[in-house]
Amino acid sequence: MDATETTATETPTSRAARLLGRPFDINGLSLRNRIAMAPMTRNFSPDGVPGADVAEYYARRAAGGVGLIITEGTYVDHASAGSSHRVPRFHGDAPLAGWRQVAGAVHAAGGKIVPQLWHVGATRNDGDGPFPDAPPAGPSGLNLDGEPKGHALTSADIDEVVAAFARAAADAERNGFDGVELHGAHGYLIDQFFWNRTNRRTDGYGGGLASRARFAAEIVEAVRAAVSPDFPVIFRLSQWKANAYDEKLAADPTELDALLAPLAAAGVDAFHASTRRYWLPEYDGDDLNLAGWIKKLSGKATLSVGSVGLDKQFTAAETFSTETTSTAGIDLLLDRMERDEFDVIAVGRSLIADPEWADKALTDRLSEAVPYDAGMLRRLV
Repeated sequence: MDATETTATETPTSRAARLLGRPFDINGLSLRNRIAMAPMTRNFSPDGVPGADVAEYYARRAAGGVGLIITEGTYVDHASAGSSHRVPRFHGDAPLAGWRQVAGAVHAAGGKIVPQLWHVGATRNDGDGPFPDAPPAGPSGLNLDGEPKGHALTSADIDEVVAAFARAAADAERNGFDGVELHGAHGYLIDQFFWNRTNRRTDGYGGGLASRARFAAEIVEAVRAAVSPDFPVIFRLSQWKANAYDEKLAADPTELDALLAPLAAAGVDAFHASTRRYWLPEYDGDDLNLAGWIKKLSGKATLSVGSVGLDKQFTAAETFSTETTSTAGIDLLLDRMERDEFDVIAVGRSLIADPEWADKALTDRLSEAVPYDAGMLRRLV
């Protein structure tokens, strides 16, 4: 029975297992199912080094049935890339040794894992770690509100950042990871180049949306050249920003295609479309969500994400509150998986709450799943 067929007697258990339990391949990376762990920053790596507790944290999710682990964002080797001493780095002997242990633990638990490579850009504040003397840096020296902040990257600066992403990708392959994800979403550096509010450049990196995608495309090309041809490159992007949940980077499918085309041509194997609610249509007149549109336009594999298994969407103000949520069913998700709207579903807070969420989803035991509360972000479990 293929993904479009159902029977009147099919149980929720068999439907979830049939749709979410299907293997999937991303440029030679074989996933045992269609469930990924979404990247979530949690600040549990003092001095940028992921320890044994971090390895155990990810391995528990792999043992609980997750097919693909996407790590929390990890800083590339550029002084302005990060904003915390406790967020992991992906450069230097000690951090890379720690990440090597993380990858090994996930593999031993039966999962696959990719690091999310990250540069925060102009969201960084003066004096932030891990390199307090480094200034905030962005495409035009503007923060997400379009106000002056930090300095605009020069051509030489851009080359340095591109090279830092490529080195990190090569280090990921050398240290046993199964691919990489490039963080081009949520108003961080790569996304700042995409967005006309933060990118006012008049050189080849500014102007129309296709030109604003040049920086990201150069990173993808450099990463692709630094790793093996069958080493997957995933690219995460979003319409929304940390200060603008309703922002539309691409106002319609034509603009979205203009953004995607240079990235796909540069070597992206899969796109990870970050939305806050996976079930909402991206554009009027069609039920497709953002991942669905990206798959339709680019022909590439897509991952979707957004409030899977939760009964509500947390706002920025609630993220670190004590408010709790209840578990929710996945019928709407299975409906979309039934028609192959996207290929993989990434799960975030539900997997923080319950490391066995994937197994429970695949076996119709979500009524037993542990509900999420925001305090869980402060605990490494």
